Amino acid sequence: MIPASFDYVEADSADAAIAALAEHGDEAKLLAGGHSLIPLMKFRLAAPSVLVDIGRLSDLSYINDGGDHIAIGALTRHSAIETSDLLTTNAPILAHVAGQVGDPSVRHRGTLGGSLAHGDPASDLPAALLALGGTLVAKGPNGEREIAITDFFTGFLETALAADELLTEIRVPKVPGAGWSYQKFNRRAQDWAIVGAAAVANGSTNVALVNMGPAPMRATAVEQALAGGASSADAAAVAAEGASPPEDLNGDAEYRTHLAQVLVGRALDEALG
Repeated sequence: MIPASFDYVEADSADAAIAALAEHGDEAKLLAGGHSLIPLMKFRLAAPSVLVDIGRLSDLSYINDGGDHIAIGALTRHSAIETSDLLTTNAPILAHVAGQVGDPSVRHRGTLGGSLAHGDPASDLPAALLALGGTLVAKGPNGEREIAITDFFTGFLETALAADELLTEIRVPKVPGAGWSYQKFNRRAQDWAIVGAAAVANGSTNVALVNMGPAPMRATAVEQALAGGASSADAAAVAAEGASPPEDLNGDAEYRTHLAQVLVGRALDEALG
């Protein structure tokens, strides 16, 4: 399909992008790599009247050592995350999952910030971030604020970002030596996950699900079961508790519930060793 018509603004700085968002309000959308937004526009699930292009803001593309965390610029490409030695050592699940996104052409254009800001429940990287924990930094007309990753996704394609805010940085805690796993089930390698599961074991165990509800979500029932001493198998059995899996041509709710239990079980077995 062809997107609805729109005006185009190229921002030469983060402040210019924020000013454009403030000027145009809800009618404006940020464009970075475009791999999240453009498909939504083609299907008319998004119809902004103004696109604010931030794809050339090189100062928001970086992976830096922040002491107890890794600081990642929101415009960092998936390919840079996939190949980062700093992430491979300190947050390996994020580097691994970035390598599972689409194909090489997608990974060389898509950005971490774009993947998170659209809040797509079928995306890979939000689940990895939810399992890792961490903080997102947003900048708006009134300055910067930090948002916990667990508070960021609020509904279907909705996040805690205000209409005039720009996601600028993702701060991921260092977890060298932690157990981790990402399990993804799809029909073809480049497809969106029908269901996915991410697990990080670093003292406690965090588990996140892909495509099991209207927004990226933590599998809190699994986490609570593990904290209470349940085995991996018993914890995986409650993987779909509190979820609301979608129904489409790839599977109904019962099928996705079964997949979630199987994939969480595999993820826990691998992460917990």
